[in-house]
Amino acid sequence: MKETSKNSKEKKSSEEIADETMQEFYAAMEKKDEEKVKQKDEEESGSEQDSEDDTDELDVHFVDIDSPSFDKQEVEEEPTEEELAEKAAEKKKKRKRLGIVLGSIFGVLLVAYCGISIFFMSHLFFNTKINDIDFAMKKAEEVETYMAGQVDDYQLTLMEANNQTEVIDGQTIALEYVKGNEVEQLINDQNPFLWPVSLFKHPNLQAKIGVKYDEKALTSAIDNLKCLVEEGQVPSEDAKPVVENGTFVIKDEVYGTQINKEDFVKKVEEAINGFHKEIDMAKDVYLKPKFTKDSSEVIAATKEMNSRLGVDVTYDFNPHQEKVDAEKLEQWLKTDENMAVYLDEEAVRGFVNELAAKYNTYGQPLTMVSSGGREVTVPGGSFGWEINIEEELATLLANIANKEVVTREPVYSQRAVNHEGVGVGNTYAEVDLTAQKLYFVQDGQVVINTEVTTGNPNKGWETPPGLFFLNYKTTNTTLRGKKMPDGSYEYESPVNFWMPFNGGIGFHDAPWQPRLGGDWYLTNGSRGCINMNYDAASQLYNLIQSGTPVLVYY
Repeated sequence: MKETSKNSKEKKSSEEIADETMQEFYAAMEKKDEEKVKQKDEEESGSEQDSEDDTDELDVHFVDIDSPSFDKQEVEEEPTEEELAEKAAEKKKKRKRLGIVLGSIFGVLLVAYCGISIFFMSHLFFNTKINDIDFAMKKAEEVETYMAGQVDDYQLTLMEANNQTEVIDGQTIALEYVKGNEVEQLINDQNPFLWPVSLFKHPNLQAKIGVKYDEKALTSAIDNLKCLVEEGQVPSEDAKPVVENGTFVIKDEVYGTQINKEDFVKKVEEAINGFHKEIDMAKDVYLKPKFTKDSSEVIAATKEMNSRLGVDVTYDFNPHQEKVDAEKLEQWLKTDENMAVYLDEEAVRGFVNELAAKYNTYGQPLTMVSSGGREVTVPGGSFGWEINIEEELATLLANIANKEVVTREPVYSQRAVNHEGVGVGNTYAEVDLTAQKLYFVQDGQVVINTEVTTGNPNKGWETPPGLFFLNYKTTNTTLRGKKMPDGSYEYESPVNFWMPFNGGIGFHDAPWQPRLGGDWYLTNGSRGCINMNYDAASQLYNLIQSGTPVLVYY
């Protein structure tokens, strides 16, 4: 009978054996729990009885267990060898049953794992998306069927700035679905035994879906998009250092709507081939700033620019002033395409040129009311202010490099008296060629008003009009003409007072002239000089100084 029972058990499946073992294990555990409960109840009952016996006992006797008269007895009996063997056998049996249970569980799990792995040999993993569409646990045929069904209603939406949208319609570009092997290839690329990874990692695969379209129609649709009109595109701006309250700070970047058409067309084609439903223009298309406010290059450039501040050059154009300070440096300190800081020397040169254009008066005509009471125009001559641009540029660049604080005049190559009008000031000489008069104005008052004779225009000796200044003055000299081959001079004219202002042309006394003024100069005029009588020439000599403006006009 035992042998028959044994053969019967062997014929049973591992699942049935595991089930019977688990039932026997649970029954043994329940029996053990009942025995523990029963033993606990008996111990509690015995404890109560002992307590009652102690209460009824009147006399209590204490026995010295160390006395010779006390027979020691074992409190607990030692288990026999047979009992120990039985316990060991029982433990071994339980461990065997537990191993069978755990092995059965592992076997079931292994079968399930392998079954799922086999499933994913032909299906996409859990949580799998293709081109942002959920196709978890789908077969290639199911994905293909879905895609084919979407072609008729396909639209590519362009999410533009200011919540504007534009659409490229699938029908407009004759979009058709073409069955391919892209999805099947994605499934083949999966390792089916790694499917548990997809429970935590959500794959978002990109695949070129089997579609075809009319390329010319797509080009036409793209060309008609409003977002590609250049006039409406706003370029992005990099974050950059700017001046606020005398110091450089970072101005935030600006995100624009400028589009690189070539890149945009590629993005549209990728979206259609991937069967994407929309393009986020701000994220994927618009040209982004190269540098943001958090870019290390911008932060470093701002710091360096601030280190170059401190220069303060004040130009004295009395009564006017011009300054070079932080506001000017903001225009001149620049960054290149890599955000490297440099001083734009051409911009500095432009500033010096602006100063020259504003304050240079050299050679410029002067319109004024003459001392004779009429409005005249004095042509530009050799008088006036003129800034030496190259020397002034070098001086200013040195001021900036050394961060100097200075008030100064610019470097001049030609000076005048002041910066009012064309700089003649309020002390000057006037020669009226029409009236044949000379006026000398001192501190704004006419102190000499005398007739003169100027150059004879009929002989080509006309006194040239213009704005000049006195070169020097001297007395008792001889004016000589061109030297002849024989060593003599074309003419020699001794004078008491000589005051040149335009090369060989100047003021002098002319004792040889029988008369002055009027139209005498037309027939008996000088070779260009201003002929005066002795007294007037003497008075002018005492008043005029080198550098005094001389205005000659008709």
